[in-house]
Amino acid sequence: MTTRPSAVPLHCDQGGTGAPPLLLVHGWGGDAGEWAPHLAAWSRRHRVLAPDLRGHGRSPAPREGYGPRDFAADLAALLHRLDTGPVVAVGHSMGGQIVTALAVEHPALVRAVVVLDPAYGADEAELARVPAEQEALRAEGAGWALKFVRGAFGPHTRPGVRARHERLMAAMDPEVLARCRDGMYLAPDAFGARAAARAYLARRRCPVLGVYSSEAAADWERAALAHPYSRVEAWPECGHYLHEDRPEALIALVEEWTAGLGGPGAA
Repeated sequence: MTTRPSAVPLHCDQGGTGAPPLLLVHGWGGDAGEWAPHLAAWSRRHRVLAPDLRGHGRSPAPREGYGPRDFAADLAALLHRLDTGPVVAVGHSMGGQIVTALAVEHPALVRAVVVLDPAYGADEAELARVPAEQEALRAEGAGWALKFVRGAFGPHTRPGVRARHERLMAAMDPEVLARCRDGMYLAPDAFGARAAARAYLARRRCPVLGVYSSEAAADWERAALAHPYSRVEAWPECGHYLHEDRPEALIALVEEWTAGLGGPGAA
């Protein structure tokens, strides 16, 4: 059995009351602040938690433990501490891997999962680029990370969102960023690649809502769904930060979908 690093205490923004509670998990190089509009809106009906992941924002940055399962263990400890009961776990990009790991490794804590352009399902061409990208990230540091994040924006990404993500990425420890990508794609237990992701996603037993900026990626996720209440949408007009490109649309979609979790086909 793999020994995981101890969980770290996470900074967490919170709001609201009501069920099901929502857990909002940012992606690589982000922080809880990107969920501010969503937290404000969803807090009218739900208890909402938006943590900073280890090594990000206001949370501690240990030397080790930057794989999706490590992040998920931190979140599990947070949910236990706050006595939330099962949550709808919403994750963007790397956060999509993390909420999937939370659902697989800690299923009693997860009512359902929402993945937004999740960082799994990489094809052979994408995987072939990762080792060289990791070398460049470690050599160039924030400069490489800034180029990467700028390439993820879409035509409708607002200037303030762009500037905020660039500022966050520039402030990140490049080694933390590199270790996160190692954990997603290069570690022995990584499930970023398509074959590994297909096997790992099959272990999710809860309903899944997926939202993608690519029709092809959305189709790939649809083929991985097992629960009858699961659903996938494609928003091809968005960039990678689709939750910030179309916050109102995502807020409404998640409200509508979670309202039906207790209906036919729900777990």
